[in-house]
Amino acid sequence: MQKKPWPLHDVRHWLEPGPVVLVSSRWQGRNNIMTLGWHTILEFTPSLIGCMISAGNISFDMIRQSGECVINLPDVSMVDTVAKIGNCDGDRIDKFAEFGLTAEKCEHVHASAIAECHGNFECRLYDDALVDNYNFFIFEVVAARVKPEPAWPQTLHYPGGGLFRTDGEVIDRRKLFTKVS
Repeated sequence: MQKKPWPLHDVRHWLEPGPVVLVSSRWQGRNNIMTLGWHTILEFTPSLIGCMISAGNISFDMIRQSGECVINLPDVSMVDTVAKIGNCDGDRIDKFAEFGLTAEKCEHVHASAIAECHGNFECRLYDDALVDNYNFFIFEVVAARVKPEPAWPQTLHYPGGGLFRTDGEVIDRRKLFTKVS
């Protein structure tokens, strides 16, 4: 079958970077949560993650000011909550209260983790050199907590247009790797 042209504005349909996460932040006594799909692993040690956070989002200013956040990994059971959080304004509501989420105290940052999520990754701003031009934050993960079961939770992936996908089966090809990391 011959390939057809694809609209450039919708390339993320094919190249979305990974599971949708909920980013929680805190600044001047206020909490917020945002849904985020544009992130990438940048380095193993230190553990660096890059996130594109729109400057029009209240979380952008809160994270820029505080220099920290928590990246929370929801699973498929939270799909409605994830969609609703991504489609409401944190200026107007307390998203923890509005969506019945439990704020957990973190060890190394002031932002709260989301107890209902499968994993919580406490982050500090590592480099903001790309923020002014690209809204791209580089965070260092300074603490990580993950539920022991399931080992591979069914995570959400957002290709756009209000649709979510879930990840598929785990395919083991460790025997083909000389060094597994």
